[in-house]
Amino acid sequence: MTSLHDVLPAPDVSPSVEALAALLRRRRTVVLTGAGCSTESGIPDYRGPGTRARARNPIQHREFMTRPEVRARYWARSLMGWPRFSSARPNAAHAALAALEQAGHVPGLITQNVDQLHHAAGSSRVIELHGALARVRCLTCGAQERRVDLQERLLALNPDFSHEVLELRPDGDADLTSEQLSSFHVPACRLCDGPLKPDVVFFGDNVPVPTVEAAFALLEEGDALLVVGSSLAIFSGYRFLVRASERRMPIAILNMGECRGVELADVHLEARAGDALPRLVEALARG
Repeated sequence: MTSLHDVLPAPDVSPSVEALAALLRRRRTVVLTGAGCSTESGIPDYRGPGTRARARNPIQHREFMTRPEVRARYWARSLMGWPRFSSARPNAAHAALAALEQAGHVPGLITQNVDQLHHAAGSSRVIELHGALARVRCLTCGAQERRVDLQERLLALNPDFSHEVLELRPDGDADLTSEQLSSFHVPACRLCDGPLKPDVVFFGDNVPVPTVEAAFALLEEGDALLVVGSSLAIFSGYRFLVRASERRMPIAILNMGECRGVELADVHLEARAGDALPRLVEALARG
């Protein structure tokens, strides 16, 4: 667990962070986080600054479900990408959000991330909109398996597979060449021999209804909404900004780069989450 004591900055607080603190002070603030909260931990994003230059194409749900070769490509890439993805550690932003929850400022988090770094930092109430890569489930019988256990099976089936990773991707997989993919063997469900899928919501799929309902219920408990590190480009996150605006809740956005719906925000701060959030903790602690 990351210690907030290790990441707090010097006492000076910028006026923009002071404005953020003024908006959220004495309000129970529900937090919505996106990939920008984890980029400082080494996990890339799809829509942050410089993303277009990297030309990333996300995994598409329909292709994964209907094309065995797409599943094989995903699991081959995942075999290479998983060690680096799973070794990522919480950064100062995760630690600060956990501290805000522990101090009673934040009743819970809604996250679009699949890395579980909020849990690792000590946040106790986290709603994972898009699931978690640490879990794998069978598409036929629904049985679940730990991703760390599947990694052992992937390695056993592919002992000679090249371990060269060209580039880690946001889905926890990696870019590989066609030659590396040609002889890859895909493990199946241990119970029914069905195909396996990471327990995440790929692009083109829908967030499960119970998850959406739980997230809206959490939002109802809050007096304000803080968006951290999300461009809000996709509806799964943007809907909560809309609901908060309809409820006339104060809204703050902390994000680098373009962000949908900034006109609905009372405070918009363009800064690194790992820089601004520890200062917000300090400002709120001063009362």
